[in-house]
Amino acid sequence: MVSVREATEHDADAMLDLHVASIRAFGPDAYDDEQVEAWAYTENDPSYPIDDPDHVIVVAEADDGHLTGLGDVSPSEGELYAVYVHPDHAGAGIGTAILDRLETAARDRGCETLELTASKNAVGFYEQAGYERLGLVEHEPSGPHDVILKCVRMRKILDCEGE
Repeated sequence: MVSVREATEHDADAMLDLHVASIRAFGPDAYDDEQVEAWAYTENDPSYPIDDPDHVIVVAEADDGHLTGLGDVSPSEGELYAVYVHPDHAGAGIGTAILDRLETAARDRGCETLELTASKNAVGFYEQAGYERLGLVEHEPSGPHDVILKCVRMRKILDCEGE
């Protein structure tokens, strides 16, 4: 059983580990080794804005307390920043549960449309959730190299009645 809850500062290290594990497991489906390593780069200790009131950060947690997924949305910006699932838990509906929670939070805060920049390996997931492709974009990850990831800009109009 997995529950989705708001993230706390105590989750930060596990979130980073999960984030990197997910990139290293699924990134090679769409990107070369150099791109994956730049995307997974953590030297500058990237973190999620857990205490930022403009973001809703959630984690999926298994019964044993291990994190199985995470997500980040900014309703005020209408931007979905992240949905990551640990590779050991892929295909179990965790990403969908996280996305549903983030969309509900955005809708509850008055957001009518969400946009995101999807890695190529995640496009199908977002299309199944009702997002439409807007076009190709380039994303420069925080890694030490001048590496560019081709990504897909996507958008979904949220059901304002929550149905």
